[in-house]
Amino acid sequence: MPMTRRGFIAASTGAAATALTLSSTTPALAGGNRPFGPYGSPGRRRDDRTLYVDPHGRGDFTTVQAAVNAATATGHTLVIAPGVYRETVATAATASGMTWIGASGDPRDTVVVYDNAAGTQKPDGSGTYGTTGSATVTLRGDGFTAQGVTFANDWLRADHPGISGTQAVALKVMGDRSAFYDCRFLGHQDTLYADTTALTAFARQYFRDCYAEGDVDFVFGRGTAVFDRCRFRTLDRTDLTTAPYGFVFAPSTAGANPRGHLVTRSRITSTAPDAYYKLARPWVPSSDTTARPALVVRETHLGTGIDAVAPYANMSDSFPWQQQRFAEYHNTGPGAAVTVAENRPQLTREEAESATHAAYLGDWTPRPVRP
Repeated sequence: MPMTRRGFIAASTGAAATALTLSSTTPALAGGNRPFGPYGSPGRRRDDRTLYVDPHGRGDFTTVQAAVNAATATGHTLVIAPGVYRETVATAATASGMTWIGASGDPRDTVVVYDNAAGTQKPDGSGTYGTTGSATVTLRGDGFTAQGVTFANDWLRADHPGISGTQAVALKVMGDRSAFYDCRFLGHQDTLYADTTALTAFARQYFRDCYAEGDVDFVFGRGTAVFDRCRFRTLDRTDLTTAPYGFVFAPSTAGANPRGHLVTRSRITSTAPDAYYKLARPWVPSSDTTARPALVVRETHLGTGIDAVAPYANMSDSFPWQQQRFAEYHNTGPGAAVTVAENRPQLTREEAESATHAAYLGDWTPRPVRP
């Protein structure tokens, strides 16, 4: 039987796993006498803008949101000790230059997780959360960096058969120059929302050596998002008996934006039957019917889970995928086999020269955090 979302997080949360139940706010003791690794401590603070988070009280704060609330100036760094932080977290648009560091260096050890879905009723009775409101973490400020952190939403369809709004976002990132290194994004539908603050904002986001998994549209949004050397995994489903189970990418790029999502030097695997997933479908939201979703997947291994014959599908027949900006270049693997040429648009060599992470990121060169 496939492992559930909660079981997967529990089994892969490193030192915190031994006593982990994701309904608890107190993960197992982790990190020993150095919960913050090489990044200092409250007694040996790296600088006055470094804050320490530890669920056992060894830091400045026991929750990530409390640390975010205290980071009122620009350029704050949150060093987060190993643990499972069951909470929702949101940063303000004015919180620019913020950095989150998973102190152990292993993203399995530092997990921020919650379980709201789009159809979940708000406690105050004012309605449901909607897709955006379901996010475990919402990042609005520019210049954000995360390294070695897991962002998760462990809401499960099987637990809520009466809810039709099954979108459950782990991370929604909206700011320009947002970078993620060695991070994980765990969920089912709409796991990773790479978005912008407005239709006219072409926010750039960079994901390097990251891992994302889910089933329906689990990487989506209108951001200019580069996925470099990342891994994507499509999940098996027991609630469906026929293909497709879902879609990896669902960009909603603004028509005026020349670039959308770029996937390069990455890998897509699956726990589902062969060919039960589409590579992508375009999302043209009702709030922007002029959107022209854009996706380039290049030099990436596509496993057997991807339907090689018809890798793209429509979200709405009013906006067929053939009229959007989808293309591939030098992909490998069984899911990349070109069996019906018109179903697999390919870049020319000249076009591929402008479909690089440098071209997408422009004057911004993201850099990982060093101890």
